Amino acid sequence: MDKKQWDQFLAPYKQAVEELKVKLKGIRKLYEFEDDHSPVEFVTGRVKPVASILEKAKRKNIPMHEIETMQDIAGLRIMCQFVEDIQVVKKMLQSRKDFVVVDKRDYIAEHKESGYRSYHLVVLYPLQTINGEKQLLVEIQIRTLAMNFWATIEHSLNYKYSGNIPEKVKLRLQRASEAASRLDDEMSEIRGEIQEAQVAFSRKKKNDA
Repeated sequence: MDKKQWDQFLAPYKQAVEELKVKLKGIRKLYEFEDDHSPVEFVTGRVKPVASILEKAKRKNIPMHEIETMQDIAGLRIMCQFVEDIQVVKKMLQSRKDFVVVDKRDYIAEHKESGYRSYHLVVLYPLQTINGEKQLLVEIQIRTLAMNFWATIEHSLNYKYSGNIPEKVKLRLQRASEAASRLDDEMSEIRGEIQEAQVAFSRKKKNDA
């Protein structure tokens, strides 16, 4: 495909990401209106670059005419403060009526050998276009801030070393993953106190406004 064809192909995915970002960010606002702890800290989204799509298609032996079967061309990431929030968000997403969950992978219960931790859902999203409805696969990753910090560093190192991270760096990454997991555990232990403090601070901001 040339650039114009790629732009046309990716346009619906970009629209789907923008729509879902608005919808999922709205969850946090609803909790704020109720002066309650939001399981959603923030939401980001992106469409996979063409070079990354081609690289993955080659690695997974996906022919070009089946490229739409790739589950993460469109991706969203939901960040949570606490591990417990991930379960809340997961159940919330599974109960929604505006898309259907078609796949899920729990890399928290069974993290990858590298140390990667995250919960992945793949949803089928019915996008309304000028040519009618188009069903698109979208990957939604749910993780804590600590998990995301680790994953961001690992992604950068994978890019630097073209996927062949030196063993000594891999070992340190694994140790860092364990440290991030311990941090999440410690935050869970004082979750109640943190949430009470945040709600009190939120109310004060509203009163001062």
